[in-house]
Amino acid sequence: MFAIMALKGLIYKGLKPVYWSPSSESALAEAEIEYADVVSYSIYVAFPVKDGKGVIDNDAKCIIWTTTPWTLPANLAISAHPDFIYGEYLTDKGKFIFLKEFEDKLKEELELGEVKLLKTFKGSEIDGVVCKHPFYDRDSLMLVGTHVTNEAGTGLVHTAPGHGAEDFMVCQKYGIKPYCPVDEKGKLKEDTGPRLAGLFYEDANAVVLDILKENNALLKCSKFTHSYPHDWRTKKPLIFRATDQWFCSIEPIREELLAAIHKTKWYPAWGENRMVNMIKDRSDWCISRQRAWGVPIPIFYNEDGTPIIEKEVFDHIVELFKKHGSNIWYEKSAKELLPDGYKNAHSPNGEFTKENDIMDVWFDSGSSWAAVLLGRGYKYPSDLYLEGSDQYRGWFNSSLIVSLATQGKAPYENVVSHGWVLDEHGEQMHKSKGNGVDPTKIANVYGADILRLWVATVDYQQDVRIGDNIIKQVSEQYRKVRNTLKFISWALVDFDISQKVDTFTKVDEYILAKLDAIVEETIKDFDHFDFASALSKIMTFMSADLSSLYLDIAKDSLYCDSKDSLRRRQTQTVLYEVGETLLRLLNPVLPFTMDEFNRFMPGERKNNAQLLDYPKVKGLANRSRLLDEFEQFKALRSDVLKALETKRTEGLIRSNQQALVEVALSEDKNYLNDIFAGLDNKEIGKLFVVSELVFKKVNEGLETDSGLIKVSRHPGLFCDRCWNYDDEAKEVEEGKHLCPRCLKVVKEND
Repeated sequence: MFAIMALKGLIYKGLKPVYWSPSSESALAEAEIEYADVVSYSIYVAFPVKDGKGVIDNDAKCIIWTTTPWTLPANLAISAHPDFIYGEYLTDKGKFIFLKEFEDKLKEELELGEVKLLKTFKGSEIDGVVCKHPFYDRDSLMLVGTHVTNEAGTGLVHTAPGHGAEDFMVCQKYGIKPYCPVDEKGKLKEDTGPRLAGLFYEDANAVVLDILKENNALLKCSKFTHSYPHDWRTKKPLIFRATDQWFCSIEPIREELLAAIHKTKWYPAWGENRMVNMIKDRSDWCISRQRAWGVPIPIFYNEDGTPIIEKEVFDHIVELFKKHGSNIWYEKSAKELLPDGYKNAHSPNGEFTKENDIMDVWFDSGSSWAAVLLGRGYKYPSDLYLEGSDQYRGWFNSSLIVSLATQGKAPYENVVSHGWVLDEHGEQMHKSKGNGVDPTKIANVYGADILRLWVATVDYQQDVRIGDNIIKQVSEQYRKVRNTLKFISWALVDFDISQKVDTFTKVDEYILAKLDAIVEETIKDFDHFDFASALSKIMTFMSADLSSLYLDIAKDSLYCDSKDSLRRRQTQTVLYEVGETLLRLLNPVLPFTMDEFNRFMPGERKNNAQLLDYPKVKGLANRSRLLDEFEQFKALRSDVLKALETKRTEGLIRSNQQALVEVALSEDKNYLNDIFAGLDNKEIGKLFVVSELVFKKVNEGLETDSGLIKVSRHPGLFCDRCWNYDDEAKEVEEGKHLCPRCLKVVKEND
């Protein structure tokens, strides 16, 4: 990948300021930076004007503000905004130049006393003014740049091209080369003078302040706390430092990168904007590191110092690495690594050297798609990249750049990012806090499926919490799922799939229609990586539609109807379809449980549930109508159950089956005619788990205690087999009665 990009002209070596870690003695990429609070100096410094070019008086001084005194030895210029209005002021402390709109603020902050505005001018008018460095015998040129802001400071910016990206860029336009008097260890070099040379940059701050005071250049000094970049490995502060590094050019491919981002699907959706902002404002990528380990940058240098960028040489190194591994770079000399007899005009003596820097590890990871997908013949681009939300500046970013630069497209079609796992109190887990949660321990105590269920039901796109109490709640959810599956498997013990029927009651049709809708919604949610939504819908179906409605109704038929009756076989057929579908729906989340459930389902089974196909949407013709009708039915059933609860509390009935319910329906409830067509009052009662339910019209003058629902004790006798009350129940032995249905079933079994 490096070779392809280099041959395309996207790789170059240049002297630029980069994030530098004195503690690691290496350049760092943006992805290797974290922020922490530090205490810094805040100083105002006066630069005497040497040549005001007829705009500024030569006895005036330009005031700059900086938080890094140690960078003043590297100062080569002062930047002003071309469109801002600046003023020359006569004060009790002398003549000063600063942004006009800061007059009141600086008068107070710098204690300037009486302040008189002498003249104003735009920043563009003072371009080229020459100032003197406050303590070195050299000039500091006035420049203009739009990077200057009016948010803080004085509107005049201390400019050290060896220590700042914006400083570097504005100085480039003026032909001012970067000057960096700080070495790789963060110590100031000899040319900074005897008082500063050898000092660590942080220690140099105090000495610089002393020198400024001695030269009457320090107008004010204070300290403040602010967020500052740190090395993510050593946790020590970073500096900007101009060094020779290898870079990947972003500008030539920036628009293509942005187009590829828009073409990718991002989950969550805000990931797209975040990635756009990362690329839109990204400077060239520094891909070299100064370390003794890692993948080497495969570059050779000629005798005149020019790098060798040739396909023949790259191809040769690729083959050497394939055969011997990348360590051969360290084991062989440059001449031994080059192709036999290699020569070029830049090295007349045939002498070559090799690059000592290694590749940024993000270039390694950013090339992983090439090894995994192209190298092994898999589908490219990949369906999905999945990682934490910090990878927008890391793996997602580097992979996009390398893939787009070499193949012309992103390496992924979908990108999913997740938050972090926190403890039960929302705190980050740390060894020092002792609040870490070991997933192996959870799996050993509760089972791996419960851990997987927790993962599938949380909003992983945000930070999530985990702990004993949370896992116990998930265990309760799991218990309900397991109990439902147990009921289904027990209900199918005597069922042979050859006994399946194809005619159903309305409630059977409803549960099959609802199941089909759940399959469709689950697949849609899974396609969008919305696992929590899918699991929520499945759980709601199992609880509200299956357990509380259908299984509640089905128990009467399963337990009390004739073993081979049509109604019982209808119920078992439905439960078989439900069980087979749930088995497949939940298999990705609860594989161990579904594998166990699979063994208890009727029919010839595959040895492993993971070998089963995922369910497909059947798209039943009358699905929408059934779902609409039964939403209204469930609302009525809920009202009936509330009325029954009231009467149980009052002591009128001990159980719902002891009730006779009368319901007054208005004319707009004619949908029930379709649901209950052909059913007598006892059969309708079973849908509400009462002994009998009678419908009446509103105008029949029904006296009710609860709206349009009247609950009374059923006048019939208690059936000792099905527990329903029936007017036609017969005594079969002393004190024991059976309803006609149960009496018939018992006689058949005899």
